[in-house]
Amino acid sequence: MTDDELVALARTAALRAYAPYSRFHVGCAVESIDGEVVTGANMENACYRLGLCAEQSALTAAQHKFGLDKVARIAVAGGGMDDGRLTGDLACTPCGGCRQAIFEAARLSGIDIEILSSSGSGAAVERNSVSALMPHGFGPANLSDGG
Repeated sequence: MTDDELVALARTAALRAYAPYSRFHVGCAVESIDGEVVTGANMENACYRLGLCAEQSALTAAQHKFGLDKVARIAVAGGGMDDGRLTGDLACTPCGGCRQAIFEAARLSGIDIEILSSSGSGAAVERNSVSALMPHGFGPANLSDGG
């Protein structure tokens, strides 16, 4: 799958977000090492705190379909909605909590997972690895001192 195709899937997933409060629609596409893809979108609720990020939604789907240990690449896209189209000029990168979840998937797979971060319009796309976004990540190995 090309970068453009993976980003397009993330942008399409964002159209299915439930974001009545922030009006910021985020979609995520997760590709496995075998080329399988799952998607997810953010889901807000009136409690705010109990909403779900697109990346968490897609990673949960990935765990069920092929396992977190097989995650190879992730595309994230986010922005506003106008006339049924995703809009926005700034690349949408994963939040801190989602970076942590991606970091843990990377520890399971042994792959420095690539993350494509797209603007809502798709005009801007940034490429990073999870290690670049979480240079001093806290993962399962850090818990070994707990006994």
